[in-house]
Amino acid sequence: MLLLSLTLCARVWAASPIELKGDLTQGGLVVGQIAADAQVWYDDHKLELTKDGHFVFGFERDDDLNHSLKVRLADGQEWTQPVTISARDYDIQYIEGIPKKMMEPDPNDLKRIREENAQVARARGRDSRLNYFLEGFISPAKGPITGVYGSQRYFNGEPRRPHYGLDIAAPRGASVIAPASGEVTLTHPDMFFSGGTLVIDHGYGVSSTFIHLDKILVKVGDKVEQGQEIAKVGSTGRATGPHLDWRINWFQTRLDPALLLASEPKMMSNKNLQEK
Repeated sequence: MLLLSLTLCARVWAASPIELKGDLTQGGLVVGQIAADAQVWYDDHKLELTKDGHFVFGFERDDDLNHSLKVRLADGQEWTQPVTISARDYDIQYIEGIPKKMMEPDPNDLKRIREENAQVARARGRDSRLNYFLEGFISPAKGPITGVYGSQRYFNGEPRRPHYGLDIAAPRGASVIAPASGEVTLTHPDMFFSGGTLVIDHGYGVSSTFIHLDKILVKVGDKVEQGQEIAKVGSTGRATGPHLDWRINWFQTRLDPALLLASEPKMMSNKNLQEK
């Protein structure tokens, strides 16, 4: 966990500087706090604040290294603070044995894929006033890590899109638990690539996606608590064996789940984390 206190203007803001917690690196998630009546923009994106002034944003796998936070106080004073992040090197992963149908979808499959991608994008695009992302995150499954965020993947020797999740190997039927509390926004028994798919909203654009599931134990609209069993590990969709692929997003920005597991387990009390 990188703790950065931005004392940006001692005369104006000496009593309460912005505090950012998170990883200032590609794939990182950052949580900040400022006076609740302030306004904050990350680059050109206005950030919503919780009732106690928390806000959140994140960085893509290959994100630019230079960003900015613009702050406007209730009295109209404002400033802009550069935010510089670090670049990362990513692994190369070779995966063999992918069926031809998964490598070369036919027109009907492509239509299905587009529709399923739209469903996932809608679930990840939700902007709720849940505060559960402030709990911190725990691992959703037990087992060795077999795939990491950002790795360039070769399927049957052909280069494909990078991997955006954390793969945890576990036997079929093993428990999947909620890494943080939230609300279920999508369940699907068998998407083309991801198989059994589940999305949980943790609030303010932060969501978890779980794929290749054998069984989903919750339904859309359910509120789940951190540590609650939500699904069973499987090998559905494009998978060569049973494992959980866990993904974290800030809206459509794809983040590295492993960085969240390395952070402090609690950012605040888990009481009163849902805002109306």
